[in-house]
Amino acid sequence: MPSPENVQRDAAHQRFARYPSLVDRVVLITGGATGIGASFVEHFAAQGARVAFVDIDTSAGTALADALGDLRHAPLFVPCDLTDVDALRAAVADVKSALGPVEVLVNNAANDRRHALAEVTPESFDAGIAVNVRHQLFAAQAVAGDMKAARAGSIINLGSISWMLKNAGYPVYVMSKSAVQGLTRGLARELGAYGVRVNTLVPGWVMTDKQKRLWLDDAGRRALKEGQLIDAELLPADLARMALFLAADDSGMITAQDIVVDGGWA
Repeated sequence: MPSPENVQRDAAHQRFARYPSLVDRVVLITGGATGIGASFVEHFAAQGARVAFVDIDTSAGTALADALGDLRHAPLFVPCDLTDVDALRAAVADVKSALGPVEVLVNNAANDRRHALAEVTPESFDAGIAVNVRHQLFAAQAVAGDMKAARAGSIINLGSISWMLKNAGYPVYVMSKSAVQGLTRGLARELGAYGVRVNTLVPGWVMTDKQKRLWLDDAGRRALKEGQLIDAELLPADLARMALFLAADDSGMITAQDIVVDGGWA
């Protein structure tokens, strides 16, 4: 018998669109163990996709895969430090060996750790680039061959409205996230002739547990109230439902676009 939590989860998903083209499709999600990434994993798995996800957080990743084990395809969790390009390539190879060619890539992993300009060193700069944008290129590189051979595929790169709002307090992160949109446009041109679509999904301030715990103080609540046009919390599921659309055949002629989901802030 399904657990009460799973019954509640399934009822929530039934309120929203189903995408037949996602059933059995191989989807790879980076940074999928917690936060927005975990919502991506849950939503794609609930659509019947064959989901694999990578993350450095082994305990959270294992727990998430176990919690979703009752779905059509239990998600495959592959522990991986995405800042190690060789480890990333090995993880993608493991996914393809287990599930087949990757048809959808969601480049989600990032770290918006706050840092002052004066604190940035060459080493911290390289680390920020590695976790926020470099892995997106190398993950795309690792799956592009299969997508080109299939003449189909969807790559979804996660951006951020932070640079659009001219935010201070994390300059390497802001720079990295602006670069994601350049990466998207370049890849969309390079891969478009093969039927592969590349888009940037651009979140606003998503109310994950981490965001609430670390940064949602009174000043943050005031900023939300003043910035967002819709007076409601932006949730990971709001991003996941847009990712489903961008991965499905329903969005077959959408590429090289910045899809902003932010409650109207940017």
